Amino acid sequence: MKTYILLFLIALTSFQCQAQNSWNNKKCAVVLTYDDAISIDLDNVVPALDSFNLKGTFYLIGSSATVANRIPEWRAVAKNGHELGNHSLFHPCDGSLPGRSFVTKDHDLSTYTVTRAVDEIKSNNIILSAIDGKTKRTFAYPCGDLTIGGNFFYENLKKDFVAARGVFPGLQQAKEVNLDNINTYLINGQYGTYMINLVKEALKTNTLLVFLFHGVGGGHSLNVSLAAHHQLLSFLKAHEKEIWVAPMVEVAEFIRTKQ
Repeated sequence: MKTYILLFLIALTSFQCQAQNSWNNKKCAVVLTYDDAISIDLDNVVPALDSFNLKGTFYLIGSSATVANRIPEWRAVAKNGHELGNHSLFHPCDGSLPGRSFVTKDHDLSTYTVTRAVDEIKSNNIILSAIDGKTKRTFAYPCGDLTIGGNFFYENLKKDFVAARGVFPGLQQAKEVNLDNINTYLINGQYGTYMINLVKEALKTNTLLVFLFHGVGGGHSLNVSLAAHHQLLSFLKAHEKEIWVAPMVEVAEFIRTKQ
């Protein structure tokens, strides 16, 4: 009987250790994503990430002036290990929804066809590939909008991407993640302690945590202070033995091996 109990305890301990190190031999995974291809990404975010040797994902809008005017810098960002993700060519959003007065007539997703949306997203992939030379990347839904006329348009893009990031919050273990609509926490004005507490919860539960940023120290109506952002990066670096921080494309590929 004692032998069986001992074997059971050894097996249980082994299982617990595997669970606690289930993310590339770390306790949890954290992905830092930055949307809309704004100058702040290159001016504030990249230097901050590089100072801690942390890698992030930048979701670029192909028509953005910051993309057109600063291609050599974006190329250097990709060469340094960051991901250039696809945030569509023109960032179309569904203007028929409440609170969407900012949506222009030309880029109102509610008037798009699925073919148009897919073609624009694929065109942006060509632009991104011309910048970084890569063929594997992830997609982020502009405004988190998933459908056109009730049709899930990403269904026509699954072969073009490793995964797609959404806008709904949630912590999940690898087997629970929906790679067609990955959960994320939108950050807008929260303090560093809020973000750090999310990381602590991910550590506790051995889950994936994705952050969604726009402005960092300005540059966008959705913004987080430089100080709060720095607090988060400092915490991640201080606990790098427990936390796997990587671009979305790397984490998504890892998740595929677990599903």
